[in-house]
Amino acid sequence: MDKNLPFSLTWEIQQDDIDHYGHVNNAAYVKQMEVLAWAHSNSLGLTLSIYKELDRAMVIRTHHINYINACHLGDNISSRTWICACDNRLRLSRAFIFKNTDTGQTVLTAETEYVCATFSKGRPVKMPEVFQRIYGGNVITEDNIESV
Repeated sequence: MDKNLPFSLTWEIQQDDIDHYGHVNNAAYVKQMEVLAWAHSNSLGLTLSIYKELDRAMVIRTHHINYINACHLGDNISSRTWICACDNRLRLSRAFIFKNTDTGQTVLTAETEYVCATFSKGRPVKMPEVFQRIYGGNVITEDNIESV
């Protein structure tokens, strides 16, 4: 994986993703953000088992989601994420962009802020060294991002 490229998965919209308006439900987008974030963390070597072993987790503090264009059943979405900030102490931020692969249209942009906490009790705590090294070492800023 190129360090300056966002992590990417393709998401094919299924019937379960569709709401009563006939387009993707906002909860399905949030679920895909979770799937994408975990897949990215796993690709970096930070798995759930490591979180548990260290009694550390990155928990969501805030989501800022911009819904730009609707998606529909059968659409294929390129969903991308990257670490856009990490203070190597308590917080990191992850950016997301979802694009319809057929139309090229951006359908969603988002940023999520995470706080390091104990896995067992959810209390804020300083990031372990491995989080600092891996998350902090994989920050992609607007200055060095190659493609979104």
